[in-house]
Amino acid sequence: MYNLVLLAARPPEWTHERFIAWWRGEHAELTRHLPGLRSWRHTDIDAALEPRSEGWDGVSVLSFDTAEDLRKALQSSEWAAAVAQVGDMRGRRIAVMGGEMEMYGG
Repeated sequence: MYNLVLLAARPPEWTHERFIAWWRGEHAELTRHLPGLRSWRHTDIDAALEPRSEGWDGVSVLSFDTAEDLRKALQSSEWAAAVAQVGDMRGRRIAVMGGEMEMYGG
């Protein structure tokens, strides 16, 4: 799998609950249609392990078969629609991409 991982924080005027409801609802309705998307996992962050990790609301992992499949998704009209919906929300995010390796499958 090749993943797009997004760590996001809500806009300052939104509550955590509103942001998660939007991300898993309205925003998901657009995002889930990305071409080549194989799976999508979302974590609602409710606690930070340490102070330097505070201030984040959620993590999304969008999985594709290959890096090329992700690149195609990022060039799609579906991606453009999802980005347009976010608009100038003023939240924060970190977005990274990379290959996945399962380290433990318990």
